[in-house]
Amino acid sequence: MSPVHRDDVRTTTGMGPLVGLFGRLGRDLDASVGMLYVLPPGERVLQLLAMSGTSRRIAAPWVRVGLADAAPVAEAVRERRLVWVNSPTELARRFPRVGLMVPYDILLAAAPITTEEGVWGAICMVWPIWHPPQLSAGERETSATFCRRAGRLLEQAARRGEPLLPGAEPMVLPAVRTSTPDPAEALAAYDFAERLPTGCASLDLDGRITFLNSAAAELLGQHTSDLLGTRPWERLPWLDDPTFEDRYRAAVISRQPTAFIAWRPPDRRLSFHFYPASNGISVRIAPVTEAKVMEERAAPPRGQGPMGASTLYQLMHLAATLSEAVGVRDVVDQVADQLVPAFEAEGLALLTAEEGRLHVAAHRGYTTEFMARFEGVPLSAATPPTQALATGTPRFFTSFGDFQRAYPEAPRYGDRDAWAFLPLIASGRPIGLLTLSYDRARPFPLAERAILTSLAGLIAQALDRAHLYDATRHLARTLQTGLLPQDLPEVPGLEVAARYRPSGHGQDTGGDFYDLIHCGSTCAALAIGDVQGHNVQAAALMGQVRTAVHAHATAHTSPSRTLTRTNRLLTDLNAGLFTSCLYAHLDLGRHRARLATAGHPPPLIRHPDGRAEVLRMPPGLLLGVAPDGEYPMTRIPLSAGTVLVLYTDGLVEAPGVDIERSTTDLLRYLAPAGDRSLDDLADTLVDHALRTTPGNDDIALLIARVTG
Repeated sequence: MSPVHRDDVRTTTGMGPLVGLFGRLGRDLDASVGMLYVLPPGERVLQLLAMSGTSRRIAAPWVRVGLADAAPVAEAVRERRLVWVNSPTELARRFPRVGLMVPYDILLAAAPITTEEGVWGAICMVWPIWHPPQLSAGERETSATFCRRAGRLLEQAARRGEPLLPGAEPMVLPAVRTSTPDPAEALAAYDFAERLPTGCASLDLDGRITFLNSAAAELLGQHTSDLLGTRPWERLPWLDDPTFEDRYRAAVISRQPTAFIAWRPPDRRLSFHFYPASNGISVRIAPVTEAKVMEERAAPPRGQGPMGASTLYQLMHLAATLSEAVGVRDVVDQVADQLVPAFEAEGLALLTAEEGRLHVAAHRGYTTEFMARFEGVPLSAATPPTQALATGTPRFFTSFGDFQRAYPEAPRYGDRDAWAFLPLIASGRPIGLLTLSYDRARPFPLAERAILTSLAGLIAQALDRAHLYDATRHLARTLQTGLLPQDLPEVPGLEVAARYRPSGHGQDTGGDFYDLIHCGSTCAALAIGDVQGHNVQAAALMGQVRTAVHAHATAHTSPSRTLTRTNRLLTDLNAGLFTSCLYAHLDLGRHRARLATAGHPPPLIRHPDGRAEVLRMPPGLLLGVAPDGEYPMTRIPLSAGTVLVLYTDGLVEAPGVDIERSTTDLLRYLAPAGDRSLDDLADTLVDHALRTTPGNDDIALLIARVTG
C-alpha cells in the first residue's frame, strides 16, 4: 500500500479533516516524528491512524498499544494528562521496553484526545535531542488545541456511525515540499550529482533507494537499475548486518547525521554518512584510505557505534528469557549469565533491596569475600549502590579517577576502571541494583546508557513478578503442606508409608492429598485424590475434600456413599474445579476391603503370594462434575501380607509417556517387595517416577500393608 497523501485522505475518508489537522500539528511543533492514535468505543487498545516523519516499518511495534502497556501514549490516556519525556535516559527509565527498541537521542510528548464523553485517542510527538528540555507554553497550547479539536471530530464521526479506522494500515503523511523544481532545475541537479566523484544516494523513510549517482553504483558494485527501489541491507549481502539498518533508523528517528564504515569484499572499505530530513535521507558514500583505517584503529574506542549482531541477539534472548522466567532464582541466573558477555563486562553484581538493606543475589567476576562487604548494607548508607538506588538515577563512571572523585573511600576491586550502577525500579519501588564493571576506561555513550537503563527496567519488572510468584508459591505450598496429615495414625495390623513430592516445573502448587483414618478398633480407611489446578484455590479445595472424606470415614460410611456425599458437597460449592478421589475401607478383622473411585488412577495390589497387578475398578465421575454421580464399589479379600499402593497421576503421567506402560513398570518394583520396608519401597517408586516422568506434576503416594 503506497503512502496516502494528505489531500487524498481528505476526500476519500471521513477522517480526512482530522488527518489534515494532524499534519499541520507536526509542522507547527517542528516535530521530527508524529503518531496519531484513536481509541474505538468500548476497546482497550489504541490503534495508529496516521503518522508523519517515519515509515510503517519503523512504527510497526507501536501500531497497537494496550491501555495497560508501559508506553507514553498509554500512560497519557490512563492519567488523562500530557506526558513529557525529556531525554533518552528518562525514556529508558520510565518506559524500558520502548527505550530498548529506540535507544536514540530523542525527546517526546504524548497527550490524550478527550471530550466530556471520554477518551477518543492520543498523539505522540518526537523531537531531536537539540529541542529544549522542556516544552514551551506555546507548544503545550498548540498540542492542547489540537487534542480538543480532534476529540470533537472523533466524537462527531462516532455519532454518525463512521469507522474511526478507515484503513487496514496506518496512513503515512508525506513531507510537505516548500518548492518543486522545474524540469531544467531537476536535470541540472542530476548532472551535478553525476559529476561528483563521491557516491550520492537518497533513501526514502522506508529505507528504499530512490536515487543514486553513477559513482555510488560503482562503489556498491551494482547497476543502478538493480538497486533502485531496494533496501541496501537487503540487496547487498555485505551490508546485511544490524549496522546499516540501525544507522538508518537512528537518522530517521533522531534526525541527526550518523555514519559508519563497512567492508566490501574482497578488499574495499567504504564510509557511509547519513543526512536526514523530513522526506528521507541523503547518503554520501566514499572509499576509505588505508591511512584512514589505521587512524580509526589507533584512535581510542569511542563506543559511539551500534552494538554488534551477537550483542543484539544476546539481548533479544535475554528479553525473551526474562518474559518466561518464573522465580527470583530464574531471573537472577539469567541476568548474571547473559549480561556479562553481551556488554563485555569483567564484573557483574546483582543486589536486591529487602527490609531496608541490600542483599547480594548474584555476582560474576568478583570474589565472594569482596561481595560479602555489601551484604546487609543499609539503604541509608552513603555508597555508590545505595545512592544510585535512593535517587533512582543510573550512574556511570567512565574511569577510576571519575569514580574516586565521587567516592574517595569506596573500595576498588583489582584494576576495575569503569562502572555502571543501574537501579532496578518497578512500580515506583526500589527492587535492587545492577552493577557492571570494566578493567578499562569506558565512555558509556548515550545510546549504550539508554539500552542499559532500559534493560534495568525490564530486569526490575521481571524481578518484581518473580518476587510475587515466589511469595504466592510459598503461601500455596505452606497451605497445602499444612492441610496434609503431618503424622499418620498407628493402626494395629497395618503398616503404612506416605510420600508427597511437589512438581519441579514452576506450577504454584497442586491439589494432591492423601489420608489414613483410624475409624474403629479393626477398621481403617485410605483416601487419595487430586484437585484440578495448581494454585491456592486448588489447595484450599483439597482441604475441604479431605475434611469431608475424613468426616464420612469416621461415621463408617461406605466408600460409595462417601464419594456420593462428597460429590454433592463439591457441586453445591460450585468451585469450578473437579477432583479425582480413590477411597478404600479396610476391615482388618474380617480381612476384606471395599473400594470406590471417582475418576482416579487405579490402585496397585501385591498379593501375599507375590503376584502384583493393577486393581481394575468400575469408574465413577470426577467429583464436582454432576450432582447425581454414581460410584460403584469393588470388594477384595485382604489377607496378611497384602500390599495396596494408592497414588496420584504425577507418579505415572507425563507428556509422551504411555500411562498403561508406566503403571505396569511400577509392578516390577512391587512384586519382589516381600518383607521389604515400605519406606524403602515408597522411595524406590518415587525415584523411578522422577527419572521417567521428571517433575511434571505433584506426586502423592500412600502404601499400606496388612500385617495381621
